[in-house]
Amino acid sequence: MPELVRVSYGTAIAMGLIRAKLLAKPTTAYLMTYWPGRCSNDCAFCAQARSSRADLEKLSRVVWPAFQIEKVLRALPAGNFVRICLQTIEYPGMLDDVFGLLEAFSLINLPVSVSITPVDSDVLEGFRSLGVDHIGVGLDAASERIFSDIKPDTSWDEVWDFAERVVDVFGHGKAVIHIIVGLGETDKELVDAFIRARELGADVSLFAFTPIKGTRLENLKPPSVERYRKIQLARYLVDIGMEDTIIFEGNSIAGFALSGEELLRIPPAVFMTHGCPGCNRPYYNERPGKEPYNYPFPPKGDEVLKSLGIIP
Repeated sequence: MPELVRVSYGTAIAMGLIRAKLLAKPTTAYLMTYWPGRCSNDCAFCAQARSSRADLEKLSRVVWPAFQIEKVLRALPAGNFVRICLQTIEYPGMLDDVFGLLEAFSLINLPVSVSITPVDSDVLEGFRSLGVDHIGVGLDAASERIFSDIKPDTSWDEVWDFAERVVDVFGHGKAVIHIIVGLGETDKELVDAFIRARELGADVSLFAFTPIKGTRLENLKPPSVERYRKIQLARYLVDIGMEDTIIFEGNSIAGFALSGEELLRIPPAVFMTHGCPGCNRPYYNERPGKEPYNYPFPPKGDEVLKSLGIIP
């Protein structure tokens, strides 16, 4: 078992490892494998990437300090979490570390998610035997057109094949495909990716691109909240088989062919963090005080739609 594990700042506060104020409590314990250097992959948006000059403690805009694993295991119950989510970066011996951590987590009696680069089915079977029930699949770039520039160390087909293997091993809905809005993809490409994921039997978890100083994309602007809301609604409509109600002008979403009554029935959860059960991921993509891209708790759905001008 590794000696150290990284803990997201909010998770560490909830566990009592750091004394600070929490504006929104994480419902999942977000942990990450520890490595003193950078990831061997070079994803253009990532603070951990091998060419990045960003703070090594960061993932997205969140700081992940390292703690002794024994201390983390003792403190986990204090957080009253409903799930453990283990993020991984690529480095020599990473899989050994993951299996060591999963064996330790298996004594805590919480469901576990693992976000990882493509691995073989026998590795997935090993994860499942240790209590893992969901796998995060980092597609990230929703367009094959931009994929190789954003993620040069893997291929578009390899990631989709991995998602299929996850569904084969874990079952329908247990592969959670991570997609980042704002990397240069079109709305149409996003919707096409949502449809492909649904047909595969996978779920989709949306993130907003967050520019991090020191990464290759540090000067790229994040998506507007208005665009992100439309993409959240489009993901929901694809999920329930109503993608025909999405109205495009060119490759951009112009609106939705839904009545006012249908719009008012849209559940507020559409605009919340959508991922593994129990995941709320507060302030992962935005600073406190700003309107969140993914609400950590239910918003008033009609107010969200009014702010977009979708309903009067």
